[in-house]
Amino acid sequence: MAQTPWGELAIQDAHVHFFSHKFYSALAQQKKAANAEALAPLLNFEIPPPANSELADRWAAELTRSGVRRAALIASMPADEDSVSTAVAAHPDRFYGYFMLDPTQPDALARVQLAAANPHLHCLCLFPAMHTYSLTDPRLVPILEVASDHQLVVFVHCGAISMGVRKKLGLASQFNLRYSNPIDLHPVALHFPLVRFVIPHFGAGLFREALMVADLCPNVFFDTSSSNRWMMYEGLELATVFRRAIEVLGVNRLLFGSDSSFFPRGFHSAILEQQSKALYELGLDAQQASQILCSNLEQIHKPRVLLVRDNGTQHTE
Repeated sequence: MAQTPWGELAIQDAHVHFFSHKFYSALAQQKKAANAEALAPLLNFEIPPPANSELADRWAAELTRSGVRRAALIASMPADEDSVSTAVAAHPDRFYGYFMLDPTQPDALARVQLAAANPHLHCLCLFPAMHTYSLTDPRLVPILEVASDHQLVVFVHCGAISMGVRKKLGLASQFNLRYSNPIDLHPVALHFPLVRFVIPHFGAGLFREALMVADLCPNVFFDTSSSNRWMMYEGLELATVFRRAIEVLGVNRLLFGSDSSFFPRGFHSAILEQQSKALYELGLDAQQASQILCSNLEQIHKPRVLLVRDNGTQHTE
């Protein structure tokens, strides 16, 4: 339990990056550094040990220290499914496993099929601007069919995108914002109504567009993660963003996220404090706050139950 303006509440975090040793090793190779450990003085970060179970233990202890019940761990590079899978296997009651997929790669479908069979992986993460493809690319169809059939959540990064760790290392990020518009998700979410899609950071600067898609597609959720620096593009304040999002999505489709990522900072407690304050100022009661801060994340990862109506039609709950 964490201390909030409503008293102690259970917290689940929908957005924690799992910066594995493999992730830092890949950055070291791009930086032409000797190894992952050589990045420590450049970043002022702790470089984790090669054993992902040890980093998982560190995060589990950090969640306990911060009063966080459970967190979604996001593998922060493609082909790093094993990192979060190992972490979830070590602490299945503390983590959900999220993996990044580059659908332009020839093995993308095979990777999703393997992930769908892995009980420790719960969500595939798409970064269209990072990997330069459209959400309406036909290559995504079989991938999303697997997600739908196996009840994987699909995280779709839209809007502005940057990677602070790459910036600190002076590494270029060849991203293309032309592929970041949430509007592109509209036909996809309609075509796959059983998939729960999550747009992080309220659409990261394309808030209006994200609201439009969420209004038209009840299977689209927002996560609230990070400092939401994008608000400066529109002159918005956090309380206003929450109010408008709640007006469109309600409290049951918003997922608290911190965007925590590295040690020694660990869990980004300031984000929880800022967002809790904004929700409290809007007049939400403890039950409504608890939905956003905890139970909604748990709900989207619950298996759908297939029901048959008296007329023979099928639907899910």
